[in-house]
Amino acid sequence: MITPQNIFRHEFIGLNVEVINSKHEKFIGIKGIIIDETRNTIRVDTGKNEKLIPKSDVVFLFTLPQGEKVSIDGKVITARPEDRIKKKFTKIR
Repeated sequence: MITPQNIFRHEFIGLNVEVINSKHEKFIGIKGIIIDETRNTIRVDTGKNEKLIPKSDVVFLFTLPQGEKVSIDGKVITARPEDRIKKKFTKIR
């Protein structure tokens, strides 16, 4: 089960996400379902089109399947998905 404490060790594809802060104003407010993830980017289906968002420039608000919301700075998750799940992270409380 995906929780705020173990979100880093899970797949992001399929989660709802919203960009809540960014160095670039054009990314703020983008929300939708994650359809792909690479080392440096997340691709989001907004319902109208797809947006490619650079991880290092934004703060994401993930909505977990249980409805909980988790805010994560993209710099923390900048890694290939298969490498990110092996990485050691400080636990969120």
